[in-house]
Amino acid sequence: MTSRAATSCVPSEQAAVAQPVPARIGDTIDEIDTPALILELDAFEANVALMAAEAARMGVALRPHAKSNKCAEIARRQIAAGAVGVCVQKVSEAVALAEAGIDDILICNELVGKPKIAALVELSGRIRIAACVDDIGNVAAIERAAAAAGTTVSLLVDVDVGQGRCGVPPSQVVQLAQAIVSAPHLNFAGLQAYHGGAQHIRDVGERRAAALSAVSQAAAARDALAAARIACPLISGAGTGTFRYEGASGLYTEIQPGSYVFMDADYNRNRWEAFDAADNEAPPSRESPPLRQGPPFSQSLYVLATVMSRVDASRPIVDAGLKALAVDSGMPLVDGRPGVTYERASDEHGNLRLEAEGAGRQVAGLSLGDRVKLIPGHCDPTVNLYDWLVAVRGGRVEAVWPVTARGCLS
Repeated sequence: MTSRAATSCVPSEQAAVAQPVPARIGDTIDEIDTPALILELDAFEANVALMAAEAARMGVALRPHAKSNKCAEIARRQIAAGAVGVCVQKVSEAVALAEAGIDDILICNELVGKPKIAALVELSGRIRIAACVDDIGNVAAIERAAAAAGTTVSLLVDVDVGQGRCGVPPSQVVQLAQAIVSAPHLNFAGLQAYHGGAQHIRDVGERRAAALSAVSQAAAARDALAAARIACPLISGAGTGTFRYEGASGLYTEIQPGSYVFMDADYNRNRWEAFDAADNEAPPSRESPPLRQGPPFSQSLYVLATVMSRVDASRPIVDAGLKALAVDSGMPLVDGRPGVTYERASDEHGNLRLEAEGAGRQVAGLSLGDRVKLIPGHCDPTVNLYDWLVAVRGGRVEAVWPVTARGCLS
């Protein structure tokens, strides 16, 4: 079995460098060492159940994206709720999750170079796995490695449906698919058609239009394959911001939302269509869908921080800065404390700002040692900063889960 160290994910001296476990089962919130990544279980479980119900209602398979959580326990719970498996972005993530018992994984990314291809081939011999390609030379390299190992590797053609990143235009899909079909040790599994840029478009109409454009591009690729008499068993894509459009299209066979289990400040800035999980009407058919200010999923992920200094009572300092929070999508939000803003981050510190009292409004002060729950601007890179996810319910620690694929970048 390939070790996780062989994929440049976890160093051999992991036991010496792992972060200390920040809490014990039964601890109160005030007993958790900070900064800590915490998960509110009631909200998390509701999110998992809602997405599973939505996928079932639309008649598509659910393959949640594990790049958001990197956690085998979360993957197990999603699969128990009805997901067919998970997807990841890195082969090292796939290795870590496979060794934790997850046995159906799609790598939604291109794998170039001998170490990555070798890891994919090794995994193909023991679990259900597939990866994406957008280059004929890469197809040939994977075929050579699979032939040497005497195994078969499943590949999806990655279609650029608007992201402008990896993937070929629909007009080039047939050429790649034919190369896969003609390779003795490869299996053409279908199409990867994901538009990541559409997920955070704030306006509902614009986001819907971007998603439906992706559907149109994926349909063109599917039709080109049909004209070439190449069967396309799978079309996979969609994210938390657009899953209802791809899922209700009748084209996509599975959806890949990931952030829905956690949510973050950036997703919470989107406008959303209101919907009833029992409503069988698909969103694309609605002329003027009702809107809601917030997403259908609840915020479940937080970084717990402690006020470590309050020399200036109006600008308290917490112990969660750049090494505890990703700020690529903006500063975190301070949960449950109106008038308190996370203003600035440095390596180890976060500067809060309290609004001045006035106009009939009073802002509660913060004392040394007070706990503050921060909503990350971007959940995915924030999770990757932690070894442990502290699961809480009713203010007490119910479980502590390893972030299984933390640091898996290769």
